[in-house]
Amino acid sequence: MDSLSWLDLLGRLFIQLLPVWVALVAVFAFSIIYKRRLGLYGRLFESTVGMIGFALVMFWVFTALFATLIITHDPLAQFSGMRNAAPGSPVRDPAGGYAYFLLGGDALARDVFSRMVMGAREVLRIAPFAAMISFMIGISLGLPAGYIGGKLDTGLTFIANLVLAFPVILLFFLLVAPEIQNTAIPRVMAGILFLMPVLFFTVLLNARFFTQPMKRNFYVGAVLMIGLWAYSGLAFNADPLGVWGMSPNLLNVFVAVVFVNAPTVFRIVRGITLDIKTRDYVAAAQTRGEGPWYIMLWEILPNARGPLIVDFCLRIGYTTILLGTLGFFGLGVAPESPDWGSTINQGRRLLTVYPHAALAPAVALMSLVLGLNLLADGLREESLKD
Repeated sequence: MDSLSWLDLLGRLFIQLLPVWVALVAVFAFSIIYKRRLGLYGRLFESTVGMIGFALVMFWVFTALFATLIITHDPLAQFSGMRNAAPGSPVRDPAGGYAYFLLGGDALARDVFSRMVMGAREVLRIAPFAAMISFMIGISLGLPAGYIGGKLDTGLTFIANLVLAFPVILLFFLLVAPEIQNTAIPRVMAGILFLMPVLFFTVLLNARFFTQPMKRNFYVGAVLMIGLWAYSGLAFNADPLGVWGMSPNLLNVFVAVVFVNAPTVFRIVRGITLDIKTRDYVAAAQTRGEGPWYIMLWEILPNARGPLIVDFCLRIGYTTILLGTLGFFGLGVAPESPDWGSTINQGRRLLTVYPHAALAPAVALMSLVLGLNLLADGLREESLKD
């Protein structure tokens, strides 16, 4: 069986990614039709830059979601005679499976295309959620620091500056080093960091429904029940039902990402709060007798959403790069993981002879980060019109 021509190869790649194309068309069609009703998200489709960025990001999101339908081979399986195979090479013994390595094979005779696709799932199961928890921690601490001020502001700002003063890459290496897994440090840090989202939503709903005890008790009770259930599994691997949990290596990476990003978010939220708390609508809320947490979470925070949404997109991009860096230096989720950083590192050794093994995940990483940056630019452009 002959190797595929470039035209045949592109056609097969298009067909293999068909679920992604269908999902993208559906999302764009729905969003464009109803964009007038979708607020800032809808206005994003009036920005060319924003639409391009959104398309790139959603391409990889749908690729991660449909990864099991898209891959052509087991990303960890090795195939006889396919070591460093060129893109479009036929599999010597497909045994009823897919007949080609669409993007070639790596130095261990694994399918590069399948590893690239599954790598998207590895990245996107960490980066957005780590950025989200970082934001909840930064908001929970940045709002009172900026609004209340005084010694609280001084103390929290000092701690944030202390973390930010440490070199980021070196801090990452220290937090994800294999030796750290044998200590209680990751679990203690996870216990502190993962508790913040539970407290955030508890205080948020308590402040909103404080004058409606029935609703407040229901919403706060639901948050505490679900939140503490997830907290016990994620932070301490103690979920009796086994729904929530993290491997020690994944927990290390997750904690490191959150710990490094949270102080930056704190400084951004604190700065925005210092500006917004002087506005007339905040003074009106104080005159009505609203409590400080209601003012912070339901008056100041909604009016800071524009810059925070933009920074959230950029933060996911930074986190993606950091995860790639960790994987490149062998400190990723797992040694055999198909995450893009590890794959680039394994392929770089033969880069001048067989570039495809490193080039495919590198282009994937670059396109996702580019999409996030363009999406942030589009959101910034549209949020300034408010």
